[in-house]
Amino acid sequence: MNDDQGKNNIALAERNMGALMKIRERFEREKPLKGLRIGMALHITKETAVLVKTLQAGGADVAVAGCNPLSTQDDVAEALRAEGIKAYGYKGETSEEYYKFLNQVLDLRPHITIDDGCDLITEIHLKRTDLLGELIGGCEETTTGIIRLHSMEREGALRVPIIAVNDNKTKHLMDNYYGTGQSTLDGIIRATNVLFCGKTVVIAGYGSCGKGCALRARGLGSNVIVTEVDAFPALQAHMDGFRVMKMEDAASLGDIFITVTGNKHVIRPEHVARMKNGAIMANSGHFDIEIDVKGVREMATEAARVRPFMDRFTLSDGKEVYILAEGRLINLSAAEGHPSEVMSMSFCGQALACEYLVQNRLENKVHLLPEEIDEAISRLQLEVMGISIDKLTPEQIEYLNSWQEGTS
Repeated sequence: MNDDQGKNNIALAERNMGALMKIRERFEREKPLKGLRIGMALHITKETAVLVKTLQAGGADVAVAGCNPLSTQDDVAEALRAEGIKAYGYKGETSEEYYKFLNQVLDLRPHITIDDGCDLITEIHLKRTDLLGELIGGCEETTTGIIRLHSMEREGALRVPIIAVNDNKTKHLMDNYYGTGQSTLDGIIRATNVLFCGKTVVIAGYGSCGKGCALRARGLGSNVIVTEVDAFPALQAHMDGFRVMKMEDAASLGDIFITVTGNKHVIRPEHVARMKNGAIMANSGHFDIEIDVKGVREMATEAARVRPFMDRFTLSDGKEVYILAEGRLINLSAAEGHPSEVMSMSFCGQALACEYLVQNRLENKVHLLPEEIDEAISRLQLEVMGISIDKLTPEQIEYLNSWQEGTS
């Protein structure tokens, strides 16, 4: 693999990640991570490469593995390795290789982990407990990982502090909403070249990712149905103008199905049996279990790969349905993941979370970054976008900090 394309892609990402580059400039001066080892399990994309280089600029020794078997951008991984950076993974790796690469990262004996899905932290707690003594803490990038970490915390199993970078406003209200919405539809279109306008798109889950996908699908002219298990997001979806119903009712109506729940078997064989001939299923939740791919394969009389990221399943009644990217992340398997501008804000959070872990002794639980750090990321992003905002006057500050003044 020629690494020139990877270098070009990384350079393009750096151009579009101005907020993170400003943090890199400060890290180069201050070296807040000097002498630290950081182990990462993230999608090996051009944006992740910019984060790796930022952490290195701060003085860290970094190793990175992919966090999904289909999400590594091989040209980027090759470009990193050409610079002597420990980058483990390739697009299409097996499950066995996936865990081998994670453990190669852990062989670095990291002081800090950066996870996307909690696999590094899980591996340490289950199989590499010898690493816990040197581990300062970790950072988690995605909702699925946060769900797992809160489960560990409830059970008393979490033995290191973790910063929930995903819960920054500059992450889940930007990356999940704007990034997932655009990149998911991008992945589906690249995989199928399907026309969205006039189609009925069923979105399973109306969190930040589901909201973004629903917004973009409607923007392309689709009729959108939302399925939910929680009352409030279901109410939000209805108030946003979408039809809301159970998956068993939506199954016969949808042309395209997108799962973004962080849960297991949201689309099951009984739903697939009710689908239209030609229905397309795609997942943008972290793990490949939101669609019961194994169950669909078992109910099919024939399966065939018709395009690189598009598998056709023929059912006993002759109906054909399609699953994209083997039920893995469609936006990173068939497309390139979130745009660089969005990932800049997410990775500002990761870089500053690493610095915060070094500067503060934290309890062994899931933590949020202080609001002022999230606010600082917003201000950096506004600055690189050339946007100015107002400041409170002394009179306004006094008014907001007092309680005596009311209606006059």
